[in-house]
Amino acid sequence: MATSLIPLSSSFLQPLKFKTLAKPRTPNLTTTRKITTTCDSQNKNTGASSNPSSRNPNFQKRRKSSKYGTSRRSILKKSFLQEQVTFTARVSEDPQVAIIGGGMAGLVCALNLEARGVKSTVFDTGIHGLGGRLGTRFVEPQGLVFDHAAQFFTADDSRFIQYVDGWLEKGLVREWKGAVGDLEVGGSFSQFPPSSPPRYIAVNGMRSLADSLLLESRLANVVRPCWISKLEPLNGMWHLSENGTPRGQFDVIVIAHNGKCANRLLSSSGLPLVAKQMKKLDLSSIWALLAAFDDPLPTVNFEGAFVKGVESLSWMGNNSAKLGNGGTPHCWTFFSTATYGKQNKVPQENIPTVTSEKVRAGMLQGVEIALGLPEGSLPKPVYTRLQLWGAALPKNTPAVPCIFDPQGRAGICGDWLLGSNLESAALSGEALGNHIADYLQNSEANPEEFAIGLHDRPSPLAGHDIGQFPGLTSVGEKQEAEAYQLL
Repeated sequence: MATSLIPLSSSFLQPLKFKTLAKPRTPNLTTTRKITTTCDSQNKNTGASSNPSSRNPNFQKRRKSSKYGTSRRSILKKSFLQEQVTFTARVSEDPQVAIIGGGMAGLVCALNLEARGVKSTVFDTGIHGLGGRLGTRFVEPQGLVFDHAAQFFTADDSRFIQYVDGWLEKGLVREWKGAVGDLEVGGSFSQFPPSSPPRYIAVNGMRSLADSLLLESRLANVVRPCWISKLEPLNGMWHLSENGTPRGQFDVIVIAHNGKCANRLLSSSGLPLVAKQMKKLDLSSIWALLAAFDDPLPTVNFEGAFVKGVESLSWMGNNSAKLGNGGTPHCWTFFSTATYGKQNKVPQENIPTVTSEKVRAGMLQGVEIALGLPEGSLPKPVYTRLQLWGAALPKNTPAVPCIFDPQGRAGICGDWLLGSNLESAALSGEALGNHIADYLQNSEANPEEFAIGLHDRPSPLAGHDIGQFPGLTSVGEKQEAEAYQLL
């Protein structure tokens, strides 16, 4: 088995046709001025001429602010109005790259930058650890362990297989050989065929893989928990801050996360093309219910199952069996369908009690239906925790390995650029890391030659409600594909 963790070739990007950016309006400046929007509390000019209510006592606001914060429409307006930042000064002799987001894509980007001799700093909001969708929750003192995001992964691309081989050799991951398959309503379970590709899990929960990737790094730093709230171009560098607190100056920035937080961060950054591409991303919402039971669930003869025909349930996985944590309680992760998530979507930072009670009851009832149990017969869990992944998984993709704006020295990496799985995330991070290194180490080249992914249109993305698993097909899907080939 190959043991190299870092494939150094950047040939992955060579076949792509580079697209050029429009020329900046003021090419002699380090950065162009960008249009920003300030709220009333930030406006220092309180004269009558700028305050409609002072001129007209009957003036009323025509539009109420969103009770959930900045509206998507206002973010879009800011993003499309801002002017393009254009750096003309040479990059530093010892360039520094800021990576905002510590999921698989951001971490692999940092690894590949290090392999090319480029320093980076990974900023992540995780309180307990890194990982993004590689999330594991530990509940003490009960000793409960739940993978509450990614459940497992497969490897299909030879470049990603190199990473997996290295992780296997280091003991970071292992093959999950438990029974996994499809579960039809009523408890009919069909295990995936022996010819299915290996399924991999991290040995101590998925988060342990993410936390281990940069432990031996000498050129990549990790700062967490840190919520980068502002990007400001100044004097040829990107200045990052967290709620007013400076977090450093960098030559290049990488956005390795998505959703509304990424959109807000980019809305007044001076990167309209990058922001526009990020806003094309459509994300699903998924409810995750973590539940621990003293007794095994009735009729269950599997460790993981994709549930078919139940609106409130798309997946159920036994963490205790998967991770080899024998004994009790039995820790299960249940995921809703994307449809159910959309129907019951609320602000994930403040879930109303009535919604949480409804969803919890609906998902547990879905477990009964899937297993074919009489109503009310499911054992009562001794522990439950409900979480809404409001920006769970991508529903569309531009099918490019990464996005990079050489004028603004900014890029994007993430699974959504290629698919909806761990493999796509790693390949995207690898591509952007190598691409940035190429850009930094070819200072004499025309910067516009390094523009990539700034105008590609996304197309719908197929897969399970909890993501894609390259090479994994059920018995029914395999028979259907074989029958189609015979036509």
